[in-house]
Amino acid sequence: MPLDEIALEELGLAPRWVRKGTRGGAPLEASRDDEAVAPSPAVTRAEAVTPVVEAARPVAAPQPAEAQPAAPELSQPQRPPQPVARAAAPSKPAPHLADEPPPLTDDDFAWFDSVAQPVLPHDAEPASTSGAPRSDVATLDWDALAERVASCTRCGLCEKRTNTVFGVGDREADWMLIGEAPGENEDRQGEPFVGQAGKLLDNMLRALSLARGENVYIANVIKCRPPGNRNPEPDEVARCEPYLQRQVALVKPKIIVALGRFAAQSLLKTDGSIASLRGRVHEYEGVPVIVTYHPAYLLRSLHDKGKAWADLCLARDTWRAASGGER
Repeated sequence: MPLDEIALEELGLAPRWVRKGTRGGAPLEASRDDEAVAPSPAVTRAEAVTPVVEAARPVAAPQPAEAQPAAPELSQPQRPPQPVARAAAPSKPAPHLADEPPPLTDDDFAWFDSVAQPVLPHDAEPASTSGAPRSDVATLDWDALAERVASCTRCGLCEKRTNTVFGVGDREADWMLIGEAPGENEDRQGEPFVGQAGKLLDNMLRALSLARGENVYIANVIKCRPPGNRNPEPDEVARCEPYLQRQVALVKPKIIVALGRFAAQSLLKTDGSIASLRGRVHEYEGVPVIVTYHPAYLLRSLHDKGKAWADLCLARDTWRAASGGER
């Protein structure tokens, strides 16, 4: 006898529930009410009516002990697949409607940490559109400006420098001399115009009754030495120029002498030759500018010393006019 028939027989349900020949409850059995009213072949039609009415009463309210064993077996195949497992997972957030955005948490912004940010080759702070290293350069005093230049890493020139060449002289001078960029000796000593070119510049100043550090301030357009004494790149000039602009603003000179073609072109924003720029009064940051040859060039071209002297005389006359006739 099959196991299901044995189990039903043990419960006393075999005569009423299971038809002979079923196995494992595969075919859906007829309802309890239908079997209760089904007449046997030996019973006549008239006799079958009365048992239906009498049998309907006990069948309509079956005992819980008898109904409960069969209920799970009949309803189990019709259950939705794992309805409780989905609700029991606390780690998965409930889905949100399209018009209801999910609430933001700290984890929602964690992807920002993994996004590769553009990294400048040297300083972390980007330059402004004017090439300024930092927006606060225009507010620095002398000491802060010198410290900023000494630690500057805004361009590649910082990688091979020995010293930055900030400037030297009288910080309240009427005369400001601006060269191109530090050479080998300047890079080693951290001071502009040293060596043979520096000695010649001192002689030129002496001819004007001036001296280094006395009513004269000397600086360069670029504060670091370019490798091989090459001309600085435009980007290097743009990143370094705000330092010079601040030096000019602090000194407040009455005359600027641009020493050399590159210094003149950088200050005046021109590509003109030094021959075309000499002999005229230009302007930088509201200060008169006179262009002349670099002392290092004059050491190689002695015949142009007379032209350089004429340029210095023009600078002296311009300075006197700006000073109200002073010597």
